[in-house]
Amino acid sequence: MEMMDSSKRGFLRAAAASVAAAGGAALAAGTDKFGRDRDWTGKETVTYPEPAFEVRDRRFGGRQGNATLQRIWHGMGHDAALWCEGPVWMGDWGCLLWSDIPNHRVLRWSEDDGHVSVFQPESGYSNGHSRDLQGRLIAMEHDTRRVRRREYDGTWTVLCDSFQGRKLNAPNDAAIHQDGSIYFTDPGYGIMGPYEGHKAEFELPTRVYRIDPAGQVSIAAEGPMRRPNGLCFSPDFKTLYVADTGATDGPNNPANVIAFNVSGTALSGPRVFADFAPGFCDGIRCDTEGNVWCSWGWGGPDTNGVRVHHPSGALLAFLHTPEVISNLTFGGTKRNRLFMTGSTSIYALYVNAVGAALG
Repeated sequence: MEMMDSSKRGFLRAAAASVAAAGGAALAAGTDKFGRDRDWTGKETVTYPEPAFEVRDRRFGGRQGNATLQRIWHGMGHDAALWCEGPVWMGDWGCLLWSDIPNHRVLRWSEDDGHVSVFQPESGYSNGHSRDLQGRLIAMEHDTRRVRRREYDGTWTVLCDSFQGRKLNAPNDAAIHQDGSIYFTDPGYGIMGPYEGHKAEFELPTRVYRIDPAGQVSIAAEGPMRRPNGLCFSPDFKTLYVADTGATDGPNNPANVIAFNVSGTALSGPRVFADFAPGFCDGIRCDTEGNVWCSWGWGGPDTNGVRVHHPSGALLAFLHTPEVISNLTFGGTKRNRLFMTGSTSIYALYVNAVGAALG
C-alpha cells in the first residue's frame, strides 16, 4: 500500500505559511510539518482548507468539509490526563465519554457548553467503550478483567469475565453486530503492569471473542493477530476489521489492520488490510461509505494522527495531529463529527462523512 513520504513535509509547511499570510496575524508554524506552535485557544484564524488534512487520493473527495481541527479539552494540573482512550458518543445524553485509563476514571464532555466532568471515578481501569443495540453502555475493564454493561437504572451487569474457567486477560475494545452480539478483543495490556491495571499472569491466548444475545461466549478469532486491539464492522457487516498492535512487543512484530470475512457468526479469510509500520493503529471506525478511519502513532511525529482508507485498503487521506491518537469515534447530531482521544487531549473535527456504528 502507499505509505507517507517526504512530500507531506513540504505540503504542510506550505499550508501553514498560507494560513499565516491569510490570517494577517502571524500563526506560528513551528519546526515540524504540523506546526507545534499552532494556537489551540481559537483566538488565531485558521483558514480553510484545514492545513492538517493531507488528501492523498481524489476519491476522498469533499469528505474533508469546511471545518478546522479543534482541541476541545486538555487536562492540566490536578485534572491532567495520562492516557485518553475508549471514546463513545452518547447522543441521547448529549455528551462524549472516554477513558483516562491510568487515572482509573471515565470522563464526560458535554456538547452544550464544553464542560468536562468525571462520569465514573472507579472505572476498573476501563479502556474501550461501545453501545449495544438498546443504547446501553458497554465497557472493557482492564483491572477487573471483565466486560460490563450499564443498565438503564445505572447498575452494572457483568457480561463476561472468564472463558472455560480461566480469567480473561484484559478486554480492550468492542464492536456490536447487527444481530446484537458483542465482539471484543482481549490483548492483555491491563495485566502487563500497574499503569493500566495490575501485573498478572496470562491465563488465555490473545483472541477476539463473541458474546451472543443470549450471553453465551465463544471464540471468534484466534490468530493470526499477536495483540488484537481496536475493531469495527463495515457498514454492511460483511467485514470485521481488527487492529493488531503486536508492535508494542518490539520490532518485527505486526502493526497491521486485519480484515475478516463475516458469514453468520463465523469469521474467515483473514488478510492484511493495511500496514501501519512505523508505529501502529489502535482504534478504528467505518463511515457509511465503507471507508475505514484509523488512529495512528508511536512511529514519531510523522505518524501522529488519523489515516482514512478506502475499502480496498488504499490510503485516501491523513489528518495530522500534534499528539498520538489512540482511538476515535463519530458523534454529534448527524454522527459527522470525528472525536479523537489524543494521548492527553480530546480533538474534534466536523467531516463530510457519517459514522456507521452506533457508538
